[in-house]
Amino acid sequence: MPSAVEHRAAPDGTELVDRHWAVAGGAPWARLLIVHGLAKHSGRYEHVGDQFAGAGIDTVFGVILGTGVGGGIAIRGQILVGANAIAGEWGHNPLPWPTPDEIPGPPCYCGRSGCIESFLSGPGLAADHFRHCRESLSAPQIALTAESGDPHCRATLARYMDRLARGLASVINLIDPGVIVLGGGLSAISMLYEQVPRFWSRYIFSDRVVTPLLPPVHGDSSGVRGAAWLWRPEEEP
Repeated sequence: MPSAVEHRAAPDGTELVDRHWAVAGGAPWARLLIVHGLAKHSGRYEHVGDQFAGAGIDTVFGVILGTGVGGGIAIRGQILVGANAIAGEWGHNPLPWPTPDEIPGPPCYCGRSGCIESFLSGPGLAADHFRHCRESLSAPQIALTAESGDPHCRATLARYMDRLARGLASVINLIDPGVIVLGGGLSAISMLYEQVPRFWSRYIFSDRVVTPLLPPVHGDSSGVRGAAWLWRPEEEP
């Protein structure tokens, strides 16, 4: 649980929240970097234009898929913080539409089981592969081996993509964003952008789904760029 909440403002006046967590892995600050690094709205940052994958879109959902799983929401260029400063806290909801073998799900550091993060993080992907194949591979190794045609790694990625599709379908059903932008190390898995939208249509309550799934324009550096946007020279010691 967070131990303190501090309200701040970004250089453009956007209200931010810096939460100092008492447990490892809490990522409120990262959530701000997600929307700044992945989902900048060109209406408020004309000088960056289309340098950001979500530029010009009214509602953007930014996702981090890495050591953990996080999310952030930007609406018309403004970060949505929320009354409890947890808007976009996507990773610690239960995996939607779980199959029988996904219940109760892997334990999560938050104290619950079956969280989206426990399935969709890099360690979660590696753990799933080990459970099914008894083979210890990292998430990047699984992706690389799947691309070379290995059937076991391809099956692991298929399960991963269906789970990611379910998780993102629940977001689309709830806030119907104009675009979803992935970030983090797993955003480098190229097949996600073609295959996940094919999976998610079966879970979205609409006959037509036009929401694009996009990679970060600046790759793994997007979060760092988001951090740079939040830096204020006057705060230097």
